[in-house]
Amino acid sequence: MLGALILIWGTSFLLINRSLLFFNPEQVAGIRLCIGAIVMIIVLIVHGKRLPGLGPSWLHFLIIAVVANLLPFWMIAVGQTTISSGMAGLLMAIMPLVTLVLAHMFLVDECLNRFKLMGFVIGISGVAFILVPTLMSSSSSIVGCLLVLAAACCYAIGTIFTKRLPVYDPIVASAGTLICASLVSIFLWPSMFDFSVYETPLISGFSIVLLGILPTAIAMLLYFHIINRAGATFLSNINYVIPVVAYFSGALVLGEIVMWHDILALLLIIAGVVLSRRKVSA
Repeated sequence: MLGALILIWGTSFLLINRSLLFFNPEQVAGIRLCIGAIVMIIVLIVHGKRLPGLGPSWLHFLIIAVVANLLPFWMIAVGQTTISSGMAGLLMAIMPLVTLVLAHMFLVDECLNRFKLMGFVIGISGVAFILVPTLMSSSSSIVGCLLVLAAACCYAIGTIFTKRLPVYDPIVASAGTLICASLVSIFLWPSMFDFSVYETPLISGFSIVLLGILPTAIAMLLYFHIINRAGATFLSNINYVIPVVAYFSGALVLGEIVMWHDILALLLIIAGVVLSRRKVSA
């Protein structure tokens, strides 16, 4: 399951890139959420599960839907209109480092130590290697970079919030979250379905459907399953590999240019994540 999740999330930036050839960012975010919700409703029915009644559970699902789905999906899509899919995946690697700081502030027994602080500094240095050349070139892509970094922060906030919630059935939690996210997206962007199916390029249509099925619905199901069965620490291993998959899939499939400072940034960010995981000896 971990391997499948790495492959699905690592190539999601590639699918977003192809979807944006025809759809706008609001459509990419909203349609993938609606498709994901439909998939999870089917899974819910097949497994004979039931959604909870009105109560705190739906408030939990709504918060996760907005913070960890709707907002980051939209920000990544907007960001990828000016930056490459590989760059977006690389920048998302900062998420576990942001999570460290938030965990120190909001979770019990998650205090910062010297390794976590050093890892954070090294990881931020990697982000600087990406942003500085963009700033010096006065490129509009700096906005895209900042939006993707903001999306990473949203995922980190969602992770902290999820850790403080009761343990929900993975299918019920995934379905409830995506239903909330899709309803909010329809409310915010009612015109997102204003397009002709017959005029949609095959590659964009195929990509957005895959976005809804794989990195939106199936990935969320795998996410909750792994958290419940193997724990958050085991799940965090994906943070080492997803940026690599995202960066090089963009280079291999889309022919995106591999830059030496991007490779250095990738190594620094991953080194920061690895260092931050070290335990302080008693």
